[in-house]
Amino acid sequence: MRGRRGDRMTINIQEHMAINVCPGPIRPIRQISDYFPRRGPGPEGGGGGGLGEAPARLAPLALAPPAALLGATTPEDGAEVDSYDSDDATALGTLEFDLLYDQASCTLHCSILRAKGLKPMDFNGLADPYVKVHLLPGACKANKLKTKTQRNTLNPVWNEDLTYSGITDDDISHKVLRISVCDEDKLSHNEFIGEIRVPLRRLKPSQKKHFNICLERQVPLASPSSMSAALRGISCYLKELEQVEQGPGLLEERGRILLSLSYSSPRQGLLVGIIRCAHLAAMDVNGYSDPYVKTYLRPDVDKKSKHKTGVKKKTLNPEFNEEFFYEMELSALATKTLEVTVWDYDIGKSNDFIGGVSLGPGARGEARKHWSDCLQQPDTALERWHTLTSELPPAAGALPSA
Repeated sequence: MRGRRGDRMTINIQEHMAINVCPGPIRPIRQISDYFPRRGPGPEGGGGGGLGEAPARLAPLALAPPAALLGATTPEDGAEVDSYDSDDATALGTLEFDLLYDQASCTLHCSILRAKGLKPMDFNGLADPYVKVHLLPGACKANKLKTKTQRNTLNPVWNEDLTYSGITDDDISHKVLRISVCDEDKLSHNEFIGEIRVPLRRLKPSQKKHFNICLERQVPLASPSSMSAALRGISCYLKELEQVEQGPGLLEERGRILLSLSYSSPRQGLLVGIIRCAHLAAMDVNGYSDPYVKTYLRPDVDKKSKHKTGVKKKTLNPEFNEEFFYEMELSALATKTLEVTVWDYDIGKSNDFIGGVSLGPGARGEARKHWSDCLQQPDTALERWHTLTSELPPAAGALPSA
């Protein structure tokens, strides 16, 4: 019906809802319950009738556990697996490895076995993963060990053994092993995938422990608070562990040195063996050092107790195998102190101090015990690992270029 010009047309709600609607029968809208299986009693398809019928009563759905929905498998018995509530940790993948602390040889063996379900990092949906390990706290470049890179895979198999030397019971009690999985990229920077941190106190001497753990996201790390001028050129990002018993005077660790002490009765003197160093701090811009070792027997009235090894080029784990002799009565050694310092050799400028340790009656811990055992057991070669610290002996500080 056409209205006159100027009259307002009125349309009821039924006609308004029918505008721009295609002709044809009206079909019932599917309910959300139609997309789920019905678990209740009654004939199959019941409750899906006309508009006037009441839907059939549904029984509660038996939901699967989250692990089953994610496709995770149950770990094998005996595997060391940590539980994570976050889906992000599971999406990064899992890493399987073994750890063994050999107390007799002071070594820590890290067997990197395999990884599964790593997060894709490349455009092809795969990754080029490798594993690197660090000991915390410590010099980052010095104690880093690394596996080979496996190409184009999310389930790499390495089966590589990485070994740390000079590990003592004190390290096992307070150090943490950081294991990182990264993706190698030749065109840009390598990308971080995930990491695992294992407190070494979980290990028992001479007992291999197996781990199969989900990777976690990277934990932000602060720079060491004890940064000194001798650490130039080093990108140290490892956070120091707080040790209440040592207080605020905690010294920075610069590596390890293996020393041999023996008092020779026939020669009437002290034999000092400089065997090797491990995990020294890097002092040069290339990430390495050119280390050598100096020894003094204090007090040195005649200034004739200085001995020096040869220089080992471009290494953080040098082997010296050199021996020095100090002619002196056994009774006189009870008041002496052996100072051992490690230096980085530089051409045309002052050499850099890496670290040092003092052995004698005024020393502490393993350094004092090593000295006293040498005096109590003459004609016996005693080899011990010692920690190099950032403390520079006052007498040695006056001779940086020697």
